[in-house]
Amino acid sequence: MLSIKLESLSHRYQQGTPFEKIALSNITFDIEPGEFLGIAGRSGSGKTTLIQHLNGLLKPTSGRISVNGSLVDPRKMRDLRRQIGLVFQHPEHQLFEETVFRDIAFGLTGAGLSVAEAGDRVRDAITAVGLNEDFLERSPFELSGGEKRRVAIAGVLVMKPSVLVLDEPAAGLDPGGRREIFDFIIKLWRERNITVILATHDMEELARSANRVVVLQHGRVALNGSTREVFHDVEALERAGLEPPQITRLMQKLKKVLPEIKDGILTVDEAVSELKRLYQEGYRWGEYDKRFAYGPLPARQFDAA
Repeated sequence: MLSIKLESLSHRYQQGTPFEKIALSNITFDIEPGEFLGIAGRSGSGKTTLIQHLNGLLKPTSGRISVNGSLVDPRKMRDLRRQIGLVFQHPEHQLFEETVFRDIAFGLTGAGLSVAEAGDRVRDAITAVGLNEDFLERSPFELSGGEKRRVAIAGVLVMKPSVLVLDEPAAGLDPGGRREIFDFIIKLWRERNITVILATHDMEELARSANRVVVLQHGRVALNGSTREVFHDVEALERAGLEPPQITRLMQKLKKVLPEIKDGILTVDEAVSELKRLYQEGYRWGEYDKRFAYGPLPARQFDAA
């Protein structure tokens, strides 16, 4: 697996012209092997520019990137891109072959694999994204938006990358499609022992998937820490134009009434578990009921959770 280190990375578009724009400024952080890293920020914060440096699509104006302790070698970009797979926003726009099989297999051109080996890789990739092999002979243009998105991701997975980088992978999908995409990305990370780097402004999904989050603001690192640490710093998130998950904000407000609520609640499941614990303890000790104007909540509401 790969470790990646960014040191004082900066990038300027159209440098030396009247249209020069600073996209990234002095970005420094490490990406550890096997972690699920979220890159968060508003549109224009530098997320896409940053991740396109990771596999050499963009070169830094200044600063450097190291992979496994060695500086990225411009002469070995092909090898780097096989190890660090990048899925662009709206990747289905890149589908062009007659069949799903040929689209997924396209990246294997020139890889020196036999027909049988290439076929095995394609079948493994389509299965990894939650589609069955019946899809392989279909036209990619007959698929739903979510299915096209999965096929495009399979086209990256077929290269067997150690690092999977995704730029807003659920953009444009309905809520059900968004949840399905994030569910299988989490499943990939857990089952395939790969590093996942996810650029998104969707705080709800980052809360349930990433174990670390880097927040960008105007091309600079505004926050860098565990997901709980980052989402606990509401003021810094708001300055960056972001908000923590709704359930996190709700639990922070409840904490003003019940200080015993623990910090860092990120998901609905965690909130239900915490409220159930507090209710049961409060019911036993007779302390919490006094703080609610309408008396104790029926225990059965929590028992069913």
